[in-house]
Amino acid sequence: MAKAKKSKLASPRRKPLVLVVDDEASVLLTYKMILEKQGYEVVAASTSVEAKAAIEKHDFDLLLCDYSLEQQHTGFEVIAAARRRRPEVPSLLLTGYATLETAAEAQLGEIGVLYKPIDITEFLNTTSNLLRKGDESRKASE
Repeated sequence: MAKAKKSKLASPRRKPLVLVVDDEASVLLTYKMILEKQGYEVVAASTSVEAKAAIEKHDFDLLLCDYSLEQQHTGFEVIAAARRRRPEVPSLLLTGYATLETAAEAQLGEIGVLYKPIDITEFLNTTSNLLRKGDESRKASE
């Protein structure tokens, strides 16, 4: 018996593509595993250089970025690089070192902030909400 062909018109929605950046390998792996278990496609980067290279190759649906990266680099730099390519990309700063100035800068840039140690439920809820808002924003601009 012949298998029925799948309709090309009803292509399945692709998984959301998330860039996760953290200079601590164990933290990076944990975020990656948690997000993949939720059905996201994840690109992990441990430096701002790796993250910026990934941004040149992919159109991310969401950025999750540690504030404090290698050699005085910050998550703000990575987010700025991504927003030069796609200004409305939802972004979340993950930090254990936020000052009032950092929080204010994030708020001005419409960047969410989660403080380490991160509650997994809050992490997943925030990620889901940011992806939904980003999807709505993307559809509105089409």
